[in-house]
Amino acid sequence: MSRTDGRKLDQLRPIKITEDFVSSAEASYLIEVGRTRILCCATLEEEIPRWLKGKGKGWVTAEYNLLPRSTSQRVKRERAGASGRTQEIQRLIGRALRGVCDLSALGERNYIIDCDVIEADGGTRTASIVGGFMALARALQKLKVAQPTMTKPVLKHFVSAVSVGIVDGVPMLDLCYTEDSEAEVDMNVVRTDSGHFVEIQGTGEESVYSRVQLNQMLDLAEKGCGELLQLQKQYLGTALP
Repeated sequence: MSRTDGRKLDQLRPIKITEDFVSSAEASYLIEVGRTRILCCATLEEEIPRWLKGKGKGWVTAEYNLLPRSTSQRVKRERAGASGRTQEIQRLIGRALRGVCDLSALGERNYIIDCDVIEADGGTRTASIVGGFMALARALQKLKVAQPTMTKPVLKHFVSAVSVGIVDGVPMLDLCYTEDSEAEVDMNVVRTDSGHFVEIQGTGEESVYSRVQLNQMLDLAEKGCGELLQLQKQYLGTALP
């Protein structure tokens, strides 16, 4: 089966990463996965959620946003509050990041990771996790330099994420928008460099899938996540802050 962009079934889209895209943030990365482009910025706030005060632990959360012309038709700004879809995605990003954090090592600090989609062509939530982790890790590296008394690593593992799916009965890796819109099955996989999963979201879109197909998709996801993890380490180094 030939894909819309000529890729192999197990091939990621071309990836480009630009560091310090926003100089005013604690850390920032512009991540481009094919035509999907997302700006990920990390912000440190000393104020932690009220329910965590006095417990000696920090917090990491995420906010996700589609810019108005990130899609083929203009997306209205969510001025009245985040939509259900937006809330679901930013909760996923936050869970993925917290899943590899030792929040007690962070102290009473709060990191907010903003993921703003400049252009959406499929896989925005998984690309946000990849870029969001990089922004968090770089911000923590800088914090450790500024706070040398912080000796315990905050991050326990690297984490990446990728989409997989079944299109016309064929499992494939890293779906673009056209493939995603035609997929019988759509799945997002979040995986650490230790080989453990943080989250798997798999949905039959007016279809069902077998255990064999599930295993095929997970194999593709592990391959894609492994390649993304290696790319993250090229930028961040292998030592976890």
